[in-house]
Amino acid sequence: MSTSVSNEPQRGTTHTPVGLIAFAWALVGAPLAYGLYQTVKTASQLF
Repeated sequence: MSTSVSNEPQRGTTHTPVGLIAFAWALVGAPLAYGLYQTVKTASQLF
């Protein structure tokens, strides 16, 4: 019985570029950070 090694990429695996991940985090993180800042600023007036 012989075994063969394939150089084909595995199915079901993907590679996401690091730049795209960083852009997505910035796209979500900036409004989130602003919202948290506004919440803390407003809540601090209560105390």
